[in-house]
Amino acid sequence: MRYFTAGESHGPELTAIIEGLPAGLNLTDEDINKELKKRQGGYGRGGRMKIESDRVRFTSGIRHGKTLGSPLTMVVENKDFKNWNEIMAPYDVDEKIKERRRVTKPRPGHADLVGGMKYKFDDLRNVLERSSARETTMRVAIGAVAKKILSELGVNLAGHIVNFGGIEVEIPEKLTVSQIISETEKSQVKIVNPNFEDEIKSYIDEIKENGDTIGGIIEVRAENLPAGLGSYVHWDRKLDGKIAQAVVSINAFKGVEFGLGFETGRRPGSQVMDEITWSEEDGYSRSTDKLGGFEGGMTNGEDIIVRGVMKPIPTLYKPLMSVDIETHEAYKAQVERSDPTAVPAAALVMENVVATVLANEILDKFPSDTFVELKEAFDKYKADLKEF
Repeated sequence: MRYFTAGESHGPELTAIIEGLPAGLNLTDEDINKELKKRQGGYGRGGRMKIESDRVRFTSGIRHGKTLGSPLTMVVENKDFKNWNEIMAPYDVDEKIKERRRVTKPRPGHADLVGGMKYKFDDLRNVLERSSARETTMRVAIGAVAKKILSELGVNLAGHIVNFGGIEVEIPEKLTVSQIISETEKSQVKIVNPNFEDEIKSYIDEIKENGDTIGGIIEVRAENLPAGLGSYVHWDRKLDGKIAQAVVSINAFKGVEFGLGFETGRRPGSQVMDEITWSEEDGYSRSTDKLGGFEGGMTNGEDIIVRGVMKPIPTLYKPLMSVDIETHEAYKAQVERSDPTAVPAAALVMENVVATVLANEILDKFPSDTFVELKEAFDKYKADLKEF
C-alpha cells in the first residue's frame, strides 16, 4: 500500500491517493468522516475548528460502497478558502495582493525559516502552508481506511493521553483497547481516568490566558495482532522501526517509545523481559507486556503499546523573538491562528498513523488482491501459529 497527500493549509482542498488496497473492502464516507470529526474535537481547540467541518469526497477507486483495487482518491474541501482565494491563487496576481499575508518573521519551533532557506523563498507563507498540521487531515483519512481493514480482520486499536502538559494521568495496570475507547469517548481531553478531567481543563484555560501552549505524551494500543509481523533480517524491515518513523513524522512529535520505553534503561533485565508461556488453547504468549508487543523488530502476539511525545504548539499569542528575513532586525515572531493545545487531536492523528503502518504491513505480508483472500490468509496464518 502506497499513499500520497497534497494540499496547503489555506488552499482549496486537501487530497490523498492510496494505491494497493484490496478489492471488495466495504467502505463508506462515514467511515472517514467520523475520524475527521474526532480530529477537530477536544478541549482547547480554536477558531479554525469552527470554520472547517471536514467531510471527505471519494473521486476514484470505489463503487457502490466497495473498493475496486484501483487507486482510491479522497478529497476534503477547505471551506475557509473563499477568504484566501487571491492570497493562495495558483495564477499570478498583483504585487499588492502578494504583500497581503506575506510572512517574513519566522516563528521559532516551526519550519518557516529553515524551509525558506532550503527553497529560497522570500515569503515564508510558502513554507507554513504545507508544513501546517492541517496536512494531518489526510493522514487521518488514510488511517480511517487502514482502520477499516484492521477492524474487518479483528484488529482494534485506540489512543489516549498519559501525560498532559506535565500532568501525569493514572491509568489501570490492565488497560484494554475497549476500555480506552469507552472512556476517551466521554472525555474532552482524551484520557481514560475522569478524575483528572477538570484539573487538565483548568490548566488549559490557564495556559490560554497566558498566551502559551502545552504538549503531552500519547499512548496507542493495538490488540489481536498475530506474532511475526515485521522481520529481524534487515534494519528497514523491523516493524517497530517503521512505527517509530511514522509517529515522529507527525507535526510537533519529538520522540517515541514502546512498552516501558526509556524506563528499560533504568531497570535490570529481570524487570524488563516478558517471560514466555504456552497453553493448548492460546499457544505461545507472554506473562507481561513490558516490551510493548515487540521482540527483534517483530510483533510477538501481545498488545502493541507505543507512546509519542508532542511538543507544545510553536505558535504563541505572546510570541517569542525572531529575526525579519528582509532586514535581519529583531522582531516578535509572526502570529498565525493557534490553539493552547492540540494534544487530543494529535492523539487521534497518532492512532490513525499507527493504524496505517499496521495495515500496510499486513497487506505486504498476505495475498491481498481481494479482501476475501486477505482475510482467509490472515486467519489461516493465525491458526498455524497456534500449532507451532
